This record gives sequence, structure tokens and C-alpha cells, in this order.
Amino acid sequence: MIAIVDYDIGNLGAVANMLGRLGVVSRITSDPADIAVADKIILPGNGAFDACMAGLRASGLIEVIEQRVLRDRVPLLGICVGAQMLGTHSEEGHERGLGWLPMSVRRFPVDSGLRVPQMGWNSVTVRKPDHPMVQGIPDDARYYFVHSYYMDPADPADILLEASYGLPFAAAIARDNIAGVQFHPEKSHKFGLHLLGRFAKAV
Repeated sequence: MIAIVDYDIGNLGAVANMLGRLGVVSRITSDPADIAVADKIILPGNGAFDACMAGLRASGLIEVIEQRVLRDRVPLLGICVGAQMLGTHSEEGHERGLGWLPMSVRRFPVDSGLRVPQMGWNSVTVRKPDHPMVQGIPDDARYYFVHSYYMDPADPADILLEASYGLPFAAAIARDNIAGVQFHPEKSHKFGLHLLGRFAKAV
């Protein structure tokens, strides 16, 4: 069972529906007991970094998620702000991130001439084609993004997928059992379905 963490933030139903299309059992939950027995965990996030971190702290779920991810090595996938929260901090706010990955979150430059936030479809380049999360993603894969801030991992080797919006940025990252995607796979049709399927069945 995949636990989709419910802390009153994120597009939970759409994620569960996509997993259902894959025949994968999932549960939207705020119950620590569910997370304690989950085979995998998805951490969603929408909106502002500080609001998401504050909401997750208020939920009381960080301790059980941390135990499962860091101690039990259960695979975790962060989505959008849920992925950004895996790092240490964000230029968007003042809340501390979870600190599970050596990663900062930075704002797109205002002088790029591009509209911020990036909102819409963008193509990606596969940087680690042998990683189980991204195996089989074609060269023409496009995902749906809505964000003003982007993940900046300290180690470029953690980047699985890269996209460009005024500058190159990490669209998907992974280290050990922890992964994150800046885009919304639940809104990305066949390419999002493929990536969620890889997380559910191959990671």
C-alpha cells in the first residue's frame, strides 16, 4: 500500500486516481498507523513552502514519516512543494525544510524575461536513464509544472530529470530511497502515469 500523506495540502485525489489506473493500492491518510505500515509514501505539496512546512509540522506526522524513510528505508516521492520540502531551506520563506536531502530551493530570476511562475507543459532531459524511477521515459516527455521556485541539489549526481526555464533546473531528483519531482505527475497524462508507475512498481 502507498500512503499519500494528508496534511490538508496537495492534490491528493488526483494522485490516488492515477495510482488506481495503474492498479496500485493507495490510501490518502493522516493516520500515523497507516504510514507505519505503508510500503511506500507520497508527500504532496501545493502553494507556498512555509505554509506546507507549517501544515506538515502541525499534522504531527513528521516523526513517523522520518522513521519510515530514514530508518526503515521506505521509498518516498515528494511532489512539487512536497519535493522542495525534502531539502534544507527555500528562498521562498523562513521555515526549515525536512533536511533529508542536501538541497536548496531557489527562485527563478526576475530578469529572465519569462513569466514567473512557470505554468504549463515543459519538456525534460533524462540525466540518469538507468535509474529505476525514470527508465523508459522517452526523449519527447513533457510534464506539467506550476512553480516560481526550483530545486537546486548540492550534488548534480542527484538529478534524474532536467528541464529549462530561463536556466536549467532539476525537474526530478533522487538519492537512495528518497525522490522528488518538481512537476505534477498527476496532471501530466501518460508521462505522469509512467513515472508514478515506475515509483509504484519498480523502485
